[in-house]
Amino acid sequence: MEASIAVLAGGQSRRMGQDKALLDFCGEPLLARVLRRVRHLTDDLFVVASDRPAYAQFGVPIVPDRLPGSGPLGGIYSALLAARHEYCLVLSCDLPFVSPDLLAALLAVPRDYDVLVPTRAERTGQGGMLTYETLHAVYSKRCLRAIERQLAAGNLKIVSFFAEVRVVPVPESHLRTIDPELLSFANTNTPEAYRAALERAKGTEQCLESPVEGSA
Repeated sequence: MEASIAVLAGGQSRRMGQDKALLDFCGEPLLARVLRRVRHLTDDLFVVASDRPAYAQFGVPIVPDRLPGSGPLGGIYSALLAARHEYCLVLSCDLPFVSPDLLAALLAVPRDYDVLVPTRAERTGQGGMLTYETLHAVYSKRCLRAIERQLAAGNLKIVSFFAEVRVVPVPESHLRTIDPELLSFANTNTPEAYRAALERAKGTEQCLESPVEGSA
């Protein structure tokens, strides 16, 4: 089923100390790796980022963040405004093990939702007993007005608008049938996480894939 895919790469990378999208991962920039893994799933792939001329090398449209400083929620808003399709899969740029099979399964779910979001049975600052993987989720353009209201009120948590739309969670048990170790959600937003991901990938098929031409 048709859907756009947006990769958010406009953050400040404060915890990393440098632009994490350009970090080398097995011979290619991390952003190039994510784009390569998802490119075949859509005819509308783009990156949401502002003031990143270096991203032109990746061969996909770079969409400016409409509301700089509004965090990932503003990035989702910008992605939905730019998406050609009614539904848009939104991903963070720092997911080196993002699973094309898992993404394909999410995109195949019947679209009787406004947000389709993977969940893990782990308590976080989001509240409740589940972690919502909000930067690995599918959003409908019907979310735009609800997001606008939260942004106008200064509420930048992604889950802040969930009460206003139809959210369908994907349980961890189902995710593990496709991605047993849930590696698709492993991010590299700190130096420690980046080193751990590289160590995990080293010597495995994760580092034996063909990098994007010209990206090494």
